Amino acid sequence: MKLGTSVVLALMVAFGLGGTTLGAEEMTLTGAVGDANCGLTHQMPGTSASCTLMCIKEGSDFSLTVDDTSYTLKTASDEAHAQLLELAGKNATITGDVTGTTIAVASVKAAG
Repeated sequence: MKLGTSVVLALMVAFGLGGTTLGAEEMTLTGAVGDANCGLTHQMPGTSASCTLMCIKEGSDFSLTVDDTSYTLKTASDEAHAQLLELAGKNATITGDVTGTTIAVASVKAAG
């Protein structure tokens, strides 16, 4: 009986902490949607949108360039991923948990 209670408590703690990113701060940032492979400067010929889409297809993460900083975007939802595909090469407003230069994306919308 004690072992079962310990397992249940351990699972409750694990799931409780799973929703929290330690050391992260929720922020809203606006910048250009690109890819983490290229960062601040696109390396492929064509537009920034076409380069971004090619790099994403090859497995790169999305990025958000704000001033001189490029943030890697980590998406957990298919909806956020689809929105970023539509906004490749355009400005977007991203809300999420920021840790260093990585954003765990909570929401995406076109910047107006």
